Amino acid sequence: MAGLHKSEFANPVINWIDTRLPIFTMMQKEYGVFPTPKNFNYLWNFGALAMVILMIMIITGIFLAMNYQPNTELAFNSVQHIMRDVNYGWLIRYTHQNGASMFFIVIYIHIFRGLYYGSYKTPRELLWMLGVVILILMMATAFMGYVLPWGQMSYWGATVITNLFSAFPVVGPKIVTLLWGGFSVDNPTLNRFFALHYLLPFVLVGVIFLHVAALHITGSNNPLGIDVKSPQDTLPFHPYYTVKDSVGICAFLAFFAAIIFFFPNMLGDPNNFIPANPLQTPADIVPEWYFLPYYAILRSVPNKLLGVCMMFGSLIVLFVLPWLDTSRIRSARFRPVYKWLIWVWVLAFVVLGVCGAHKPEGIWVILSRVATLYYFAHFLVILPVLGKLERPLPLPESISQPVLGRRGGGPLLGAAAAKPMEKA
Repeated sequence: MAGLHKSEFANPVINWIDTRLPIFTMMQKEYGVFPTPKNFNYLWNFGALAMVILMIMIITGIFLAMNYQPNTELAFNSVQHIMRDVNYGWLIRYTHQNGASMFFIVIYIHIFRGLYYGSYKTPRELLWMLGVVILILMMATAFMGYVLPWGQMSYWGATVITNLFSAFPVVGPKIVTLLWGGFSVDNPTLNRFFALHYLLPFVLVGVIFLHVAALHITGSNNPLGIDVKSPQDTLPFHPYYTVKDSVGICAFLAFFAAIIFFFPNMLGDPNNFIPANPLQTPADIVPEWYFLPYYAILRSVPNKLLGVCMMFGSLIVLFVLPWLDTSRIRSARFRPVYKWLIWVWVLAFVVLGVCGAHKPEGIWVILSRVATLYYFAHFLVILPVLGKLERPLPLPESISQPVLGRRGGGPLLGAAAAKPMEKA
């Protein structure tokens, strides 16, 4: 029939829908027969895991919003009502509360995989930059969500973090007033944060759609960091990687369930079980664990404005990473120096997290300054210089060669594999 899309699905209902709205054809093309490199390892599962945990967070968040009261007089008690009186409210709340931590664990590993295997290099620069936008949106959403229970740490965390914008000359105080909706953290602030916390996950879905679209245009990177050269280097996404992703998702959900049922408050702060009191400041104001490295960077310098600039700069530097790394080789497997320095960077990031959990005094100040120095030096000094000086190992000619080279007890890379990659 003229004007209808030609559908090849045998099921009559699916065929009828697909001829008029070819959504099933699109899904088959993008997630069925879509060619993917045949040498993915389990680090490539974390993109799918991020999608799963985001859907869990949105669904549980909608149910929580049905019973939450965004009012400073009612917010804390409404959370207790959810935990005690709403059917399975405790399960929904603990899933949402710990889901934020699981989301950041998955995303941090996902980012590490991109750094280790050079997934930010040409032609995937925009794909990487959209990923950084996702990270920033996640941080904003998580921060606003942390304020909603209106406990002591929620209130004082909101006060400290929003006050950081006052460091910027001229516009700083106006930004703070805009965030507060007044002249202190109060009811208008809570209402604004609740509205934004509900909205931003859907914005996040839109950016993730662009992220996935950019991925399907450029194609996936792989552990070898070389381009796909023939159909023999690829496999259809389904069933090979849908099954592999399913294994990773099942393992992840088992770990997630163990946290929810056995250690639901392990990653929380006890002060948040106390109602917010503007007249009583906690002894230590500490953000959630996934913000601690950036909190340590903020406190590593005595100047407030410089500290705020460095904290935001630690994220902004990721945007320009594709142009800071001057090496033509993607994967750290073939970069003998870089593959150790990236682990030094990970260590610096972990040290910053530990320092952020302690008071800014004594050895913790020294450690945070050293780790902050390396954090920025890695991107701004080491990567540009290392790319010029490092002598990479020979690259295989194709993705298939390292696998086929194992037959008959042969070496991992054949003798013909000693050709440098002509383009990154």
